[in-house]
Amino acid sequence: MDVLFVVLPEVNLLDLSGPAQVFSAAAALGADYRLRWVAAEDGVVSAQGLALAGLEPLAGAAADGSALVVVPGPDLAAVVRRTGERELVAPEVLEWIRRADAAGARVASVCTGAVVLGDAGLLDGRRCTTHWSAVGAMRERYPAAHVLDDVLFVHDGPVSTSAGIASGIDLALSLVEADRGPAFAAAVARELVVYTRRNGSAAPLSPFLAHRDHLDPVVHAVQDILAADLAGAHPLAELAARAHLSPRGLSRAFVAATGLTPAQYQTELRLGHARTLLRGSALTVEEIAQACGYADPRHFRRMFGAHEGVSPSAYRLAAA
Repeated sequence: MDVLFVVLPEVNLLDLSGPAQVFSAAAALGADYRLRWVAAEDGVVSAQGLALAGLEPLAGAAADGSALVVVPGPDLAAVVRRTGERELVAPEVLEWIRRADAAGARVASVCTGAVVLGDAGLLDGRRCTTHWSAVGAMRERYPAAHVLDDVLFVHDGPVSTSAGIASGIDLALSLVEADRGPAFAAAVARELVVYTRRNGSAAPLSPFLAHRDHLDPVVHAVQDILAADLAGAHPLAELAARAHLSPRGLSRAFVAATGLTPAQYQTELRLGHARTLLRGSALTVEEIAQACGYADPRHFRRMFGAHEGVSPSAYRLAAA
């Protein structure tokens, strides 16, 4: 999959480098992402004064239906100082993004990159977000858009937007999760030493990253085993043998490091993955139960209800 970064004049470096690092790390771990850098000009100077060169011309970089287009945010105040209100974004950039959208590409913006999507007409009738300082201006500039101010990122169909600057990392991890699943996204997040945060209206931390802020390598290894195979039974004796500990020794080490037994941690992972599937997949509750290691859907419903306070079906309806 091509991930095309549209590099604009006065781009904020973290808006660009944060998501790029996520997709680069994902590619290094085996995801099929190819990063490309496209621009309307031969060279671009960032808002921080760094010159960016060797960029691919927009004219020769068509984005098809398998591509992801990422628009990192520019420093709008600097753009206005340089060009005035007449033209925040070059017309050829807007037309290129419209063509990418029409071709079926997914389109995502970071921070004030939402202005580019708004000017291209991609936000009309959609939920979106941007940097907190630009929310009011966005609501005035794009009255047909539903600009939210209390989320890290928003997915609305094929268009995604993120809030300020560092939240572009959260957005990119969410897109990786949609492509490769939560365990893979958590592995990318661990590689980058960041947390996988939700969008502000859901649980703030991925269960695949919770309880990982300890220094016990044996417990980390067992956590990796459980995360990599949610549907597996993994009895305590088997895990202990793989960790070269007694079952009692592994339980003690696990509780000391995480506050949970291995079985409790496995349940956290399974139900966390179930929440993800209920929010973002068309699988039936029975299929989700199987995917999360519950052979009996009735047992899954009981476990989910006890943990979440609602049934799986009610959770799905509330998340819709």
